[in-house]
Amino acid sequence: MELLNKLSRKKQYLLWPLVLVAVVTLLKVTLLAPPRVKVVKLERRDLQAQVYGNGTVEAKVVVGVSSKITGKIVELHADQGDWVKRGQLLARLENDDFIQQQRQAEAGVNKSVANANVEQANLQKAQANLVLAEKNGQRFRSLAEKNLVSRLEAEQYENIYQVAKAEVARCTAAIQSVQMDQAANTASLGFAHSRVADTIIYAPADGVIINRSLEKGATVTPGMAIFSLADPRTVWVKANVDESQLQGVTVGKKAMIAIRSEPGVQFPGQVARIAHESDRVTEELEVDVAFSPPLQTFRLGEQSDVYILAATKTGVASLPAASLVTKGKSRGVWTVADGRLRFKVVTTGIEDRRNFTEILGGLTGNEQVVLAPPQQMLKFSDGKRVKVGQ
Repeated sequence: MELLNKLSRKKQYLLWPLVLVAVVTLLKVTLLAPPRVKVVKLERRDLQAQVYGNGTVEAKVVVGVSSKITGKIVELHADQGDWVKRGQLLARLENDDFIQQQRQAEAGVNKSVANANVEQANLQKAQANLVLAEKNGQRFRSLAEKNLVSRLEAEQYENIYQVAKAEVARCTAAIQSVQMDQAANTASLGFAHSRVADTIIYAPADGVIINRSLEKGATVTPGMAIFSLADPRTVWVKANVDESQLQGVTVGKKAMIAIRSEPGVQFPGQVARIAHESDRVTEELEVDVAFSPPLQTFRLGEQSDVYILAATKTGVASLPAASLVTKGKSRGVWTVADGRLRFKVVTTGIEDRRNFTEILGGLTGNEQVVLAPPQQMLKFSDGKRVKVGQ
């Protein structure tokens, strides 16, 4: 029995070293093992540098369609969302009073024309009487000089001649007065026609009705907009772009536009205008990006994202953007050589929206570059052992 106890104690002493070896081995392959990292190498890719901006859909040209006169709306022929052509009938105002004024003006013109005809006839009669009176006056003057008639009778015919002459002058003045009345009545008629025409409202240009402010029966005053009309050719996104990202952004650069109402859809666009004054608070500059071709359906004020194609390069050396880290004022990558980490400073170029960055210098192309989560790379240090794996 004592022998069995001694053998049992010896087995326990032999097991402890085995357990210790097993624990050390387990620690080496788990907690103390070098971290496993994924590596990539420089690859040549076609890259596009895109500048991001956020803004809203706006229209450069928005026309308020209003009335020149005060009146009640009796007809409406368009609603918001309708496409209209220049000269298309949009609305009518009540025009009974203006029609009566027009008729009154027409009567005044007709009356002045009739008066002009009467005065013209009177002038012709006065001119005929003047010719006869002049002849009689000359004849009796000649007879009086020969003492064939009395001087008194000759003077009477002379007076008749002077009266006839004055009548011609009066008729001429009357015709001039009637002509002035006729011009005034014609102007009044034109004004009345204009007032009647002002009760009919047409589209001033091609476009889309984006708002109808008044309804049938409402009273409109001069300058009060009934419709708001936008030209689709002038619809663009007023995007705010960070000042630090403006390099390469110029008028004419191509862009892609995403609007909130159509997620996943990108519309082609083009930089149409760049502001020359930045926001002093946000340090952003307004860049207007036009749709190309113009949108057929749009909503002003809708949130939009734009991606401006600032530069394009073909077949350039690049790395995934996630492999780059910033260390102090330097930008670089972690490389693996002989199972140990080494930080290398690199020079970068354009950054593609697909998360690739151009590498201009700092690498030969043969290095194994670590691609790891940012939290893991924060723990890296030069010389640290790692194991390359997937």
